[in-house]
Amino acid sequence: MLPVIAITAGDPSGIGPEIAVKAIRDPRVVAVCKPVIYGPHTADDLAPFPAGRVDATSARAAYQAIVQATEDALAGRVAAIATAPINKEAFAAAGFEWRGHTDLLAHLCGVNDVVMMFWSDRLRVVLATVHVPLAAVARELTRDRLLAVLRTTAASLPRFGVPAPRLAVAGLNPHAGEHGLLGEEEQTVITPAIDLARAEGLDVRGPFPADTLFVRAARGEFDVVVAAYHDQGLVPVKLLAFGRAVNVTLGLPIVRTSVDHGTAFDIARRGVADEGSLVEAILLAARLTRSDGA
Repeated sequence: MLPVIAITAGDPSGIGPEIAVKAIRDPRVVAVCKPVIYGPHTADDLAPFPAGRVDATSARAAYQAIVQATEDALAGRVAAIATAPINKEAFAAAGFEWRGHTDLLAHLCGVNDVVMMFWSDRLRVVLATVHVPLAAVARELTRDRLLAVLRTTAASLPRFGVPAPRLAVAGLNPHAGEHGLLGEEEQTVITPAIDLARAEGLDVRGPFPADTLFVRAARGEFDVVVAAYHDQGLVPVKLLAFGRAVNVTLGLPIVRTSVDHGTAFDIARRGVADEGSLVEAILLAARLTRSDGA
């Protein structure tokens, strides 16, 4: 029996409803699962919502769809969730405290140590810090936080068919700090976290200069790169696999995948949005519902 996958349509003012409808018609999708769309996605559904701009009402509709899909996943009524994009400004306008899917899903599932990973054929990237201003990264990147990310990542990768994951950690500073000459976080935070992880038996190496690490990983030397902050990790993965990479939340009691892009208000309801990333997200979600992930 094919697994039922919940597809949340995302912000109805963006491209989410369009790519959701396109994705569930893809022959590759219907061959591996039974997709069900949650949230406004038909022309009648979308009529009350403005197209192509930040809107609090749209954010509330997206939120309700996520809540319902998560409740169904936790109850076993659906096997996994694949999410179309929401808009962080719209969520803020609606008064929500969550900055995106990751922290909202952690709240709904009652867990703390969740990790954002971007999965593609050539490069896999995990973020040690996510949606924080660049000026706050050094403060947010603590030894305990990084160690928790390493543990969660190593424990999750076998489900993706990587039984003995090789993790590489990027330095925060240029040239990984040059032994303290260009910054001390590598010595005071990153290396101690790596040492603790290695003492637990995890295959973790680094910190490495970020400007060469992603090349090494893309060539197969490592299974996943742990990036210090959002853009450090997402620039290389989107350069290599934009529109085909999949955002996966590790550490949840449910399977959740997502697209690697935003709401694209500039092309909302024009019929030109590419559903490729959502298709990949659904395919990966269906794969992960199997016990071995292979």
